This record gives sequence, structure tokens and C-alpha cells, in this order.
Amino acid sequence: MRLRGMDGQVDILIIGGGMAGLSAATALAGTGARVTVLDKGRGPGGRMAARRVEIGGQQVSFDHGAQYFTARDPDFRETVAAWEAAGVAARWPAAGADAWVGTPGMNAPVRAMGEALDVRWNVRAERLLRDGALWRVEAGEEVFTAATVLVAVPAEQAAVLLAEAAPDFAARAAAVASEPCWAEMAAFAEPLPLADTFRSDSGPVSWAARNSAKPGRSGAETWVIHASPARSRELIDLPKDEVAAILLADFFAATGAPAATPQHLDAHRWLYAQPEARKLEGSLYDPELRIGIAGDWLHSPRVEGAWLSGRAFAEALRQERLASTS
Repeated sequence: MRLRGMDGQVDILIIGGGMAGLSAATALAGTGARVTVLDKGRGPGGRMAARRVEIGGQQVSFDHGAQYFTARDPDFRETVAAWEAAGVAARWPAAGADAWVGTPGMNAPVRAMGEALDVRWNVRAERLLRDGALWRVEAGEEVFTAATVLVAVPAEQAAVLLAEAAPDFAARAAAVASEPCWAEMAAFAEPLPLADTFRSDSGPVSWAARNSAKPGRSGAETWVIHASPARSRELIDLPKDEVAAILLADFFAATGAPAATPQHLDAHRWLYAQPEARKLEGSLYDPELRIGIAGDWLHSPRVEGAWLSGRAFAEALRQERLASTS
């Protein structure tokens, strides 16, 4: 095994490189702390992922996770304004007056945050345990050590990872239930005679959007279609090709658009797409064990909720440092 961090180079290890983890890492790195982030994904995005495919010789991107985000908290609005100035976010009026998207893909803000940090992509944290005064994280052939650990992954995954290391936090995570979502990515040769967005509180399709109409996008007529939680549960274990065909039929039936044969059709299953709304705890931190948890499931099930949760953890550490020096 390759050992990382035993020389004291890592102060804080964050498991999860989504919005919550990177929000915390950004704030903590600004204090001078040495922070490393581990994420099992091949690249940035998490539930703000964007998938690139080639259609007719052109590279096309689909936002198959979160479709947009809003900004209401003053600090988050300031951050979003900085993203806009950097060209990685833009308003999308079709989804609402306060709707924003990443540009040129939904994962652009996460990518920009990660580029300024020490993030190890494609590294899956498999076990978390104490090693004397330090935390030890086993990730395949690598072992990372740090004085403080933040677990910033979906609740269901956090419950498993924390079972041995922090049973109380594991139980808190295990009490959260998340709704699944099947997402479909479809491209067509011609524009469909529809508005850019479709929403429904009933029926098999909860959301559909003309992805190619978002700011910074170009190329083929592309759509992202999200099945409702109930429909997603019905189809949860079916092969994705079967799901894709079913959802395409659902989409045309729900919107009333004439059926068209797609040039490209694929589906992705999000098992933990929408955590249930909970009390706004922000994040949780145990100063004796020096371990914390963060995520939208601890705040609110939105991109902004994830950002605020990560920031709350960073603030808890800042307050701890101030108390220790006063």
C-alpha cells in the first residue's frame, strides 16, 4: 500500500468531491489548512454531472443530473456572481427568474472549484478508522491519514462508511431516505415543437428540458428527461436500454409532442437523487473525534443546500480554532 499524509502534509481529508465537499475545502484552504479531497468519480460533477457524447461527428453535452440551481443566501449569491464573472455560470430564465446553470456544462462550477484544490479523482474511500491521533482512510492500494475528516457523500453511502468510525453519525445518515431518479438523454435530428422546459407533479415524467437551449450549449437538439420518483422506483432494476425506451414513450405521451426517432438515446440511474427534506442542521461535527458530516441531506436538497452545508462545516472548524486561541 502507498501511504499518504503520515508526514503531516494533510490537515483535513474530505471524502466526497461534490458541491458540499468542495465548498468546505475551498473555505478551509483559504485559512491556510492543508486539505485533500477524495472522490470516487472519474471527474468533477457528482449530481451536477455533465456527460459528453459524439453525435454526427459533434461533441454534445448532457446535464443529466441537477438541471439548474437557485441562489438565495447572500454568501452563495456572492459565490455565484463570481462564477458568472469567471464564465462558469449563467442565468437560465426558461427555468425561472432565479435559475442558474453551469456553463458550458452543469459541472463547470464544480470543475472550477476543484482546479484550485488538491482533489484526487477516481479514488474510492473504502474504510475509515482511527490510527492513534489520526484518521486513516483506506482507498484501494492507497492509505491517507489526516487529523480531521469530513464525510461529504450521500446519506446512504455515509451510513456505510461511518458505521465503524462514528456510529452516531452513521445512524443519523441511515435515518435519511432518498428518492431515485432515472434520467434520459435524447438527441433528435430536428427541434421538437415544445417549450424549452416541461414540469409535472403527476405522471411518469417530472421534468424535461431542451438541454441544447441552455446558455453556452450548441450542437444537436438534445433533451434531458427525468422520471418521477414513483416511475423511477417502478423501473429501478430494469436494464437501462429498456428504461430508455419506456421513458421516451412516457415523454411523448406527457408532452403531446409527435413521436420522433432519436439519433442518440441513453439513460442513467441516480439511486440517491433527492434526499428527503430534514431539519436544517447544516453540518455535524464531533470536536473530540475530529470528524464531521456534510451534504444537502443535512441542509436542504438543493445545490445551494450542499454549498451551505460544506461552508457550515468549515465555519465550525474556524470557530473551534478561535476558541482554542482565545
